[in-house]
Amino acid sequence: MSLITTTAQPASQKTTKVAILHPYEKDCPIAGVLEQVEPEQPTQGRRIALILHGSLGHKDYLFQKRLALRLPMDSFRFDFRGNHETPGPLLFGRFSNDLLDLEVVIEYLTKQLGYVIDMLVGHSRGSVVSLMYLCKHREGAAKEVTRFVNVSGRYRMEKIYSDMELHKAEIESQGFYLRRATVARKPIAIKVTRADYDEFASIDTSIVWDQFPAHIDVLTIQGLKDAVVPPYDAVIWARAFGARSPGTHTLRYVEEADHNFTGMPEEVVHTVLEWLPQQERQELRTGLWHTGVKDADCGRNTRGQTSML
Repeated sequence: MSLITTTAQPASQKTTKVAILHPYEKDCPIAGVLEQVEPEQPTQGRRIALILHGSLGHKDYLFQKRLALRLPMDSFRFDFRGNHETPGPLLFGRFSNDLLDLEVVIEYLTKQLGYVIDMLVGHSRGSVVSLMYLCKHREGAAKEVTRFVNVSGRYRMEKIYSDMELHKAEIESQGFYLRRATVARKPIAIKVTRADYDEFASIDTSIVWDQFPAHIDVLTIQGLKDAVVPPYDAVIWARAFGARSPGTHTLRYVEEADHNFTGMPEEVVHTVLEWLPQQERQELRTGLWHTGVKDADCGRNTRGQTSML
């Protein structure tokens, strides 16, 4: 493990770059960033939030870094295997690799630094990996987790086949297609095969109905203009998470947001920061975000109407 301290804002906080040796993948240290709100205090017994990125992403993109710097608790965000600063193979369908990486990170934070995992925040693929972890460890480490934030999480994994249809000709002619993206301003390309799609689609998210810890409060944030994950998936999450007790589920749809909340990361940050104190005060009730709150969006529409007075 190596530690490199960098400057942080505000001055009372501390940002530390961390490289966690991977016991199951040779020459594959997991690159992460530890944010501490009170660095002078011991980490033993302190609660911490984990922030997980999505496919072809990294620890500092979208809303991740912004949220980490404004959370009222310590946080850790990292690059999954093969992404940005973490070396290793980058595989389209291998969610098991991501789950193992998360387990390695949690082992380090809890056993080496003494942290207690309080919250997981996942975007897209990171949301699915988070719930896989929480379901797998529901009788162990997940008992300490009190909060889960699900941003643009996919429920119907089989819907990925609609993406495969867009590349069907390439896959049939050469056995794969090149999935291209720009990650941290660097162009990358990975080979994706039919087997990769099959592996992706095989992930069973229905485990959430009977294996997700009943005590965890969940916040789902979903853009209505998401062209990657069907926005209706958030309704299915609401039905599953909302059936538990005492844990609650809150669903917030963001009308103009796409899958990555492009140009509007603050929608995610502000929602999480408003939700957290409500959760701590035990004020949450299962339902839609701001139920019973009439804001500017709920005003009466009088355009085109003629006064009867």
